[in-house]
Amino acid sequence: MGINIDVGNKGPDYSYLFQNLSASGGSLGNLNFLSDYASIKNGSYGKLMKAYYGMGQSTSTGTASTGKRSSSKNILEKLEEEKRHPKVSKEVQKANTNLSAGLSGLSSSVSALRNENTYTDSEDGQSAADKVVSAMKAYVTNYNNVVSAAKDSTLTGKTAYVANMMSSTAANSDKLSELGVTIKADGTLMLDEGKLKDADISRVQDLFSGDNILSYGSVVSSRLQFAGSVSGTGSTDKTGTDDKTSSGASSLKADSQTLASDELYQKVKDKDGSETDEYDIRKIFAAAKSFVSNYNKMFDKAESSANSGVVANLSYIREKTARNENALKSFGISVDGKGRMKIDEDTFKKSDMSRVQEFFKDYGSSIAANASLVEYYLTTQANAANGYTAGGTYQVQGSSRYTGTV
Repeated sequence: MGINIDVGNKGPDYSYLFQNLSASGGSLGNLNFLSDYASIKNGSYGKLMKAYYGMGQSTSTGTASTGKRSSSKNILEKLEEEKRHPKVSKEVQKANTNLSAGLSGLSSSVSALRNENTYTDSEDGQSAADKVVSAMKAYVTNYNNVVSAAKDSTLTGKTAYVANMMSSTAANSDKLSELGVTIKADGTLMLDEGKLKDADISRVQDLFSGDNILSYGSVVSSRLQFAGSVSGTGSTDKTGTDDKTSSGASSLKADSQTLASDELYQKVKDKDGSETDEYDIRKIFAAAKSFVSNYNKMFDKAESSANSGVVANLSYIREKTARNENALKSFGISVDGKGRMKIDEDTFKKSDMSRVQEFFKDYGSSIAANASLVEYYLTTQANAANGYTAGGTYQVQGSSRYTGTV
């Protein structure tokens, strides 16, 4: 189900552009829809389909038929090459330039709204309220510039993160609306200065909090950081596909499954072979310690990936960890401002292991599913280009070819 952004009956309906975005985050694996929109707009899709279906037409002689297939194959190869290295028009070149410049401007605007100084009166007499309105005006302007440029851009490595940013904006539409910021039908923002001036600026600060890694401002900031670190189209972006990155996700999956297993919590047997009431705490702690280590390792290696499937599943893992932060803390596992974990051995070993087992049966199993998907996107589809292949099939990151569940 797509996001329905309704501002009345005025103007064209752009909602189809957002059909892969979900306020609940359920479709974050399909963030490169802007790439497909660009393929349709520049005519590549139509040419590709004509060439593909032309392969099925044969002439009366075998030689002619072979020549036709060979010619069609060459056309398809040229189209595929064009998709990977598009010859863009002046308008698209301008959009690409505007997108790159716009990302930098928007990053500065977000930084201002995350800065504590924005929410305090200045010595020169400027009030905090005026500073917040000024910062929000700049944010809305730069946000709209990025969204507008992304729709005509062929830099799919960047537009994937723009789409992710727009999804987060849609998910926070109610909070933004309370501050006078509404989402228009084309995905851009509109600011009601009067409503913003009447709002409590502490609510703006909370929404853009730099101390909360899951705040709207923090999520947008991270997406802009990743978008700014990639260049070119999706097929040439760096995706962090080295074996060390993959092993981090794979090991986290294994640790998560171990902590969720019944075998780990089997009671210790005495010398006679009889089961006692004691757990093998050292063994359980070793598994938890490995979990924390590989959790951090995976984020250290995969966090800069330009692959939208990786980004989405890392986001899911962050959210699940944040929701369970208090439970983790009760077991001696804390999460710092950057989202990295640390385990206190004494606290963990003094915990009720039956509660640890119950917790990881839910949390651990869920993390294992997302870690499995991180590994999948890093290895299987890391270098896959979105869109239509030379074989006439459609491929997109987040497709149903992977049958794992989240």
